[in-house]
Amino acid sequence: MSSTTFRYIVRVAGVDIDGNLKVAYGLAKIKGVGVTLAYALCRKLGIDPEARIGNLSEAEVKKIEEALANPKVLGLPDWMFNRRKDYESGKDIHLIGSDLIIAVKRDIELLKKIRCWRGIRHQLGLKVRGQRTRTTGRLGVTVGVKRKRR
Repeated sequence: MSSTTFRYIVRVAGVDIDGNLKVAYGLAKIKGVGVTLAYALCRKLGIDPEARIGNLSEAEVKKIEEALANPKVLGLPDWMFNRRKDYESGKDIHLIGSDLIIAVKRDIELLKKIRCWRGIRHQLGLKVRGQRTRTTGRLGVTVGVKRKRR
């Protein structure tokens, strides 16, 4: 399980990860991978999630990268994926890194294009998810308390 040398920086899926981190928390540093998915990947691949990521061998790192590229092969439940019923393909997929960023930007552009409520809020730079806007999210000189004139 352990390689002979400890690596202080491990590159997994295009991200440099501190070798002192535990495997599950190191994998969670990758955009699109949370701690829950990282633990599930480790258990399915037979890697100790509590081990340090710097102690992993090259073969284990390669195994993790392949699993991140296609987690459906491992038999993970669909609710763990971040793009279920993808708009374009209709499949349950999991995106990581720059692919995820591009997909989210494309989704926001679609919302703007069809002029739905969320798209309009994105265009105007306002809060999108129904948060309060009377007192928070202010930009410029509008901050402050307005007193009543006598």
